[in-house]
Amino acid sequence: MSTMIACPGKYVQGPGEFSRLPAHLKRLGQKAFVIISAGGVGRFGGMLKAQFDEAGFAFAFCEFGGECCYDEMERLSEKCRALKCDVIVGIGGGKIIDTAKGVAYYTKLPLAVCPTIAATDAPCSSLSVVYTPAGVFEGFLFTSKNPELVLMDTEIIVKAPVRLFVAGIGDALSTYYEARAVHVKNGKTPLRHRATEAAFGLGKLCKDIIFADGLAAKLAVEKGLYTTAVERVIEANTFMSGVGFESGGVAGAHAIYNGFTVYNEANAAYHGEKVAFGILVQLVLEGAPTEDTKALADFCISVGLPVTLAEIGIGEPDADQLMKVAEVAAQKGSSIYNLAAEITPGIVFRAILAADALGKHYKQTAHNA
Repeated sequence: MSTMIACPGKYVQGPGEFSRLPAHLKRLGQKAFVIISAGGVGRFGGMLKAQFDEAGFAFAFCEFGGECCYDEMERLSEKCRALKCDVIVGIGGGKIIDTAKGVAYYTKLPLAVCPTIAATDAPCSSLSVVYTPAGVFEGFLFTSKNPELVLMDTEIIVKAPVRLFVAGIGDALSTYYEARAVHVKNGKTPLRHRATEAAFGLGKLCKDIIFADGLAAKLAVEKGLYTTAVERVIEANTFMSGVGFESGGVAGAHAIYNGFTVYNEANAAYHGEKVAFGILVQLVLEGAPTEDTKALADFCISVGLPVTLAEIGIGEPDADQLMKVAEVAAQKGSSIYNLAAEITPGIVFRAILAADALGKHYKQTAHNA
């Protein structure tokens, strides 16, 4: 089996980059189909319209329906064709970006994504996580190409809620732990190839930067400041994690996240928050050394990432509901089978409860320190 590494055509990051969007788009097309939320239009619509008008670049805003599902991709694709646009632009968070990937795939048009948060590793990858219209995980759409442009404006990103930034840290942290598991088992990546050494190296660098700069970056974002630490963590959250997971592989943490989409009480927790707890579950499944689980838990506690079920909205776990989570996580074809460990729904169920117990212990230890 061959190896493969995939990445966006161009990754641009820095303060004020949003103002240069039309200049970047000119190499991709002549009329932009801009997928954006109603809130995004309120925040950025005037600025974007002024920039497009000044550059003489045609565009059309199309409001995102709220869920990354096949119905939404079809609706937007039909509208894009009717408006005769020739480049797709997704502006917003992970679900908008994943939807924009789907629209670009179905219309066969180039894609630019402009994240307004650093909360997921969606921007750089070629796949979309697809949900039902009700928000339950359904599967993946493999679009066959990465975005032609990823544009990260750090001035905008630091104005987003700090909780979103921290959730991005949780998602990015999984890159190393999952790639390590795939590396050990010689498993397959989402691209159905073997992992590359470069992707594994990116995953390790991603974790090292987050452990070194994550807390300082979080504190800066709380004040709306972009610093060297913030820039480094944004790059780790977005580029390193995006390329790292797609070309390095996913394993237990994201499988656990997928499972939690069927537990209603966990729906208020962000993707990266549930993934962070999923890393702890994965380490339990792997039988990881205590120093591994403690280092992860201590860092998560320091920045405010969940290490217990209560912190993702499940204060008093229902055994039947948790078993459904375990069954989804361990369903046929799940990435959890990239772990070099025996996997059954029962084993996953017990690992979730064991991770919760560990998290409670580490939180109590940190409180008493």
